[in-house]
Amino acid sequence: MPETLEALEKYLSGGIIKGIGPVIAKRIVKKFGEETISVLKYETDRLACIKGITEEKAIEISEEFNEKWELWQVVGFLEKFGITGQNSKKVYEKLGQDARRKIEENPYVLLDITYGIDFNKIDKIALDIGIDLKNQERIISGIKYGLIIASYNGNTCVIQENLIEYVSNLLNVHKDLIEEQIINLKAKQEIFVIEQENEKWIYLASFYECEQNIADKLKALDNAKNIKEIKNFKKELNKIQSKEEIELSDEQKNAIQAINDNNVCVITGGPGTGKTTIIKSIIELYRVKGFKVVLCAPTGRAAKRMQEATGEEACTIHRLLEIGKIDEDTKKIDVNCPVKPIDADIVIIDEMSMVDSIIMNYICNAIYLGTKLILVGDVNQLPSVGPGNVLGDIIESNIITVISLNKIFRQAAKSKIILNAHRVNKGEGFLENNDSKDKLNDFFFINEVSQEKCLDDIISLCTGRLKKYGDYDFFKDIQILTPTKKGMLGTKELNKELQNALNPETKDQKKNGDRIFRPGDRVMQIKNNYDIYWEKNNSKNEHGSGIFNGELGRVKEIDEIERQIKVCFDDEKEVWYDFQDLDQLEHSYSITIHKSQRK
Repeated sequence: MPETLEALEKYLSGGIIKGIGPVIAKRIVKKFGEETISVLKYETDRLACIKGITEEKAIEISEEFNEKWELWQVVGFLEKFGITGQNSKKVYEKLGQDARRKIEENPYVLLDITYGIDFNKIDKIALDIGIDLKNQERIISGIKYGLIIASYNGNTCVIQENLIEYVSNLLNVHKDLIEEQIINLKAKQEIFVIEQENEKWIYLASFYECEQNIADKLKALDNAKNIKEIKNFKKELNKIQSKEEIELSDEQKNAIQAINDNNVCVITGGPGTGKTTIIKSIIELYRVKGFKVVLCAPTGRAAKRMQEATGEEACTIHRLLEIGKIDEDTKKIDVNCPVKPIDADIVIIDEMSMVDSIIMNYICNAIYLGTKLILVGDVNQLPSVGPGNVLGDIIESNIITVISLNKIFRQAAKSKIILNAHRVNKGEGFLENNDSKDKLNDFFFINEVSQEKCLDDIISLCTGRLKKYGDYDFFKDIQILTPTKKGMLGTKELNKELQNALNPETKDQKKNGDRIFRPGDRVMQIKNNYDIYWEKNNSKNEHGSGIFNGELGRVKEIDEIERQIKVCFDDEKEVWYDFQDLDQLEHSYSITIHKSQRK
């Protein structure tokens, strides 16, 4: 709970109690001062003397205050663990009114409930209250924490020897004690230990079950009877080429033949190698025969690109499976999360490099035997943000049929971006032709070793040079990507510099932590919010809920009276964010390369 009157007023102003906004909160604290909490809890009649609060409203306010009192006690207690209010609520819901006692007895219980907690903080508190270094729960929590940390880096498992070394250093205990608890966790099937190539690999049970299910289901799908096979295939394909006036290369024909011959197939290749043409041909080929083809991709932006390229409806995997709200603030992964079965004869998933083991597991749970599954992607792109390297692992398994496309088509070959992408994959240097008169030149390489000069170049490119070169407008046409968040050329510093250069200080702005939001700012949603309301001011009067990690938009309006910021996203969804929810947004003048995958 807040310890000063100023903090209490701010706390009550945040919309925590229905009926108390900033104005009423100010009046209450000014009137009752140090007695405020006591009045809210026990003296309803005194509360009713505040202008704007009727006797009926005073009773409602007091009842709601008392209902949340226990929760607030937990929130205050958990602040020292670095746990946010939202996560504190999850702890309270999980552990009940006795939450504080349970945490004090075993602080490590928090690691099983909430996401992203600092283990060292919890460990210090546990040791301070007298928990022994060799305590079993402490060692078990250290092992699980080590596996979770590995998953942040995309790994579903780790080498046992490396895990033991990490946990030993983390907990300052002998390795024998860790090995003993690994045996116990294995016996309880909370972890799995797999021996491969003379190394023991340890999985959290959820990741092991995901990967085992993916492998089993893909083999079952591929080995099922090929009931969607098209007879007289070459004749039918020639009809499609004639009708659509396209000429397929031998590589593309082989890929489509492989799809017809197999229930599961991977089509992989770099940019400009004709993957989209293959998808369009498959749609036409199977639709003529009365088969239902479904297109999907991991993100909204990828699905939109797929739809624009093919002219057919495409949706996100989440929407296709109707996964709904996934609890991302807990480490527990629901391997058997309910999903909607996929009603389709052929399922095509684009941008497969972005699909992690958890999502692929859900796809496998949703797909019927007899359905054709076509996985399309570039294995040379970054692996998924989440744990697992699904596309790469499927290709390397040599179990599923893979068609690799290597030929760059004539139109694509005009792009130096595409040519250089392929050269880099081959270990070759860039094709350099920085002639500004060459209008086909879409690739420039500026070789600079000074961070300060790099920063100057970036700002000058964004504030005029690119505008003069090709009439590129920063807010419509330009996106800065960088590998890191930290440092002079990381997203944090670049966003500050670019904001000041492109959208300088104004009276109408809102400070939130170390960020300042201004009308016109480019922003990104950085976590999935399934509940937030949006609407589109178009002729269809569309509205709904849900803004997801990676969606980009611009700040449209700041309302100090209602304590809200309006953001208009790239797909015209307009959303009001309460000031207390601004931690869901960050500036996106510059974003990391990994974040760009989620667009």
